[in-house]
Amino acid sequence: MSVNRTMLIVEDDPALAGLLSHYFTGQGFGVEALADGRRAVDRLRADVFDIVILDQRLPGLDGVEVCQRVRRTSDVPILMLTGMRGDIDVVAGLEAGVDDYVSKPCAPRVLLARVRALLRRRPGERGSVEELLTVGSLVVNRSRREVRVSGRDVGATSAEHDLAWLLASRVGTVVTRDALSLEVRGIPWDGLDRGVDIHVSRLRRKLAGAGCQDVAIRAVRSEGYQLVRRDP
Repeated sequence: MSVNRTMLIVEDDPALAGLLSHYFTGQGFGVEALADGRRAVDRLRADVFDIVILDQRLPGLDGVEVCQRVRRTSDVPILMLTGMRGDIDVVAGLEAGVDDYVSKPCAPRVLLARVRALLRRRPGERGSVEELLTVGSLVVNRSRREVRVSGRDVGATSAEHDLAWLLASRVGTVVTRDALSLEVRGIPWDGLDRGVDIHVSRLRRKLAGAGCQDVAIRAVRSEGYQLVRRDP
């Protein structure tokens, strides 16, 4: 099988790192594995990978801080492995800019499905014709995976872009958390997961930081979110 994707695995458990490296190599990935957070940051600054699998608990720098530093210069998809404590790790990771997360222990095939879902959203995976949605000063470019306000790229992660696209495609309509979870993670909302809400919160902050004043994301209690135009 020819290698057409590159993956960085950052995991300090040698057995798990070896298992994942072997599995993803067999799936056609060019895999590199590191066990230290600081080395991972340096590696991601020096080279480009298609995707990162990042453990939340690491020596040197933990996964959250690794993600924070990487997000200053890169939008590489990051899939975080979290401990069984769940919510605390998940919230911290999402706030740092993680695109998706899986709780350990997990089957490699589950990771593969999530990895493939993230990679399908990368630029160039669609046709050559640009897909654009424009709502006031907000422009969501599905082909380039960009979210812009008045021409300014807001630096949206892959998950934030997907949220923006779905909301912009249904302006004024409430989009349920279930629909948003399916769009972002490929799985239905379980009624408890806060991932969608955190992604929305981050997207709101980025739109506000870019000066977006004519469009807003509103929460609709017990239902979901809607993108609305603000009165001038």
